[in-house]
Amino acid sequence: MALRRYTTFPAIASLYMWIRGPRRTMLALRLQRGIFVPNRFSNRLARQYNALYTMQRVARLFFPPDYSSFVSKFDTFLLDCDGSPFPFPHRTPLMFRTGVIWNADTLFPRVKETLSYLRSQGKQLIFVSNNSTKSRRAYAQKFENLGIPASEDEIFGSSYSAAIYLSRVRNFPANKKVYVLGERGIEEELKAEGINYVGGTDPNERIDFARTDYDALGPNPEIGAVLCGLDQHISYKKLSKALVYLRQSPEVLFLATNLDSTYPTHGNIFPGAGTTTTIPLEYASGRQATNCGKPSKAMMNAIFARYQLDRERTCIVGDRLDTDIQFGIDGNLGGTLLVLTGINQLEDCARQGIYPDYVTNAFGDFAVLQNGEY
Repeated sequence: MALRRYTTFPAIASLYMWIRGPRRTMLALRLQRGIFVPNRFSNRLARQYNALYTMQRVARLFFPPDYSSFVSKFDTFLLDCDGSPFPFPHRTPLMFRTGVIWNADTLFPRVKETLSYLRSQGKQLIFVSNNSTKSRRAYAQKFENLGIPASEDEIFGSSYSAAIYLSRVRNFPANKKVYVLGERGIEEELKAEGINYVGGTDPNERIDFARTDYDALGPNPEIGAVLCGLDQHISYKKLSKALVYLRQSPEVLFLATNLDSTYPTHGNIFPGAGTTTTIPLEYASGRQATNCGKPSKAMMNAIFARYQLDRERTCIVGDRLDTDIQFGIDGNLGGTLLVLTGINQLEDCARQGIYPDYVTNAFGDFAVLQNGEY
């Protein structure tokens, strides 16, 4: 059975012409011609028509045949595995959550069954994350704790992406070191790729800036790259060192595990990797960092170099439009699926100008296909 798309947009506009007055008839005519609702009309009308426009562009998965048809189109699924409690003031308490697979340390309903079904169909699963504080080893341990089979080879985090970019794309010299602004996840991935580093979680980096540091800090010819991630112990001393290294030579690489502005966790919102490290250094140095996380093409290219995938037969599943869905669009993937258990809902598509190919309520919805339940 073909996927059910909402009725065509001109037909919806025609219906509004029939049931509404002259003012809305004019709006419907404008919409039929592809003209957006002007600002002088009410926000309520704009929201209504934007919702109709979104419904026309996005295929909504409702019934088991829809899910079955969708799954058959792809061989590989890139699954977002970021997810933490996050407060949405305009939603019910049940919506204080974000993610595709889990909400912090709690699995969403029937996700385990969905993953089992996809594996039974021979689908390749790759778990993708922008969280630079966790290495693949740490994520594999989390999957094990939640009772989900997953190997390190199936996990692709932003820290690993940065390490791969350095070692396999830039052929980072063995006699050079990376200055790290970040946590243990970055260090573990650099070590796994045989890359030398300094900074990071070194206790000597977590001390106050002293007046003598103004004279002590200077260029270091051993530094070949500055790598920025989420650093929960960021300091003036760390930023000063990184700035000196970035200014010593244009040959010093400037990388970021991701450019996330915020880090939603524990029912609140905190500064992200971009806010704490990368953006201040971009502003101070006048240089732009190479983003190795979602939604950058650098991360997508690293994934395809690592796994040798067919783009047309690959789909990303995510809950956030500006990272997950944009990641799939910019990467020219065969499909993008938005699940509504996260930060973004359908009404956000028109505001952000980002439209997934498909949408479903939750990733666990696919469990209905297991054992031929329908």
